[in-house]
Amino acid sequence: MRAARPFASLALSFLLLAIFVGVWQLSSLTPRGGEATVDPEYAALVGAAAATGGQTPFPSPLEVGARILEHLADPFYVRGTNDQGIGVQLAYSLGRVLAGYGIAALVAIPLGFVIGMSPLLYGALNPFIQVLRPISPLAWMPLALYTIKDSAVSSIFVIFICSVWPMLINTAFGVASVRREWLNVARTLECSTLRTAFRVILPAAAPTIMTGMRISIGIAWLVIVAAEMLVGGTGIGYFVWNQWNNLSLADIVTAILVIGLVGMVLDQLLAMATRAVSYQE
Repeated sequence: MRAARPFASLALSFLLLAIFVGVWQLSSLTPRGGEATVDPEYAALVGAAAATGGQTPFPSPLEVGARILEHLADPFYVRGTNDQGIGVQLAYSLGRVLAGYGIAALVAIPLGFVIGMSPLLYGALNPFIQVLRPISPLAWMPLALYTIKDSAVSSIFVIFICSVWPMLINTAFGVASVRREWLNVARTLECSTLRTAFRVILPAAAPTIMTGMRISIGIAWLVIVAAEMLVGGTGIGYFVWNQWNNLSLADIVTAILVIGLVGMVLDQLLAMATRAVSYQE
């Protein structure tokens, strides 16, 4: 019975997807008067109205599928600053996310460890954490651009800012939640502080730390798209905004699908690591 449930869930997922795509395709075939989905004045502003007459119908699944195949045929082409393959743009975004996320992990996990082990330090730093944590990462972008004066590095800084808090808070919570009995046994055995940290606290807190890292990667992938729309240049977020300026809705839908799939892969990789750590515990 349990073995059949994953198959049934997968079959239901495919059925729902088929229904959604079918309704989408039928709606795209239905004639509608005044079918413009983009303001003609805006289309004229970006120079696309001449080609479309101000009419930009929403693409059908077949049109989106055709564009996906075109992108997959040559995803890494570079023909100019504003004409690069979706694979190249995705690589820029992933590079920035991994750089900012990696730096955040190097800062947040050790600091969270220290905060979790020291109630005094936790009490001293907690007000600052609670004030800084709710600030939107994009609010830091103007200051980053002003001080760093480089859009790519500023994007990495924003990813660092949004990634650091979930990892820091979860690490501190995981370390502080280690059973007192285990710490007492370590003291009885006269284990050093460093040995206790690596042999007792770290394995016990690892699932909570990994959960924070999983939350952070999801937030980082969300933020990089918005940051690249804001600063432009390169990246999957810039690709979406550039295609909007070109009124290429099929490319926008394609990019949205790519963003969702990559986000799912990143989340599942961290979920697998979390499960592996939990089983070892």
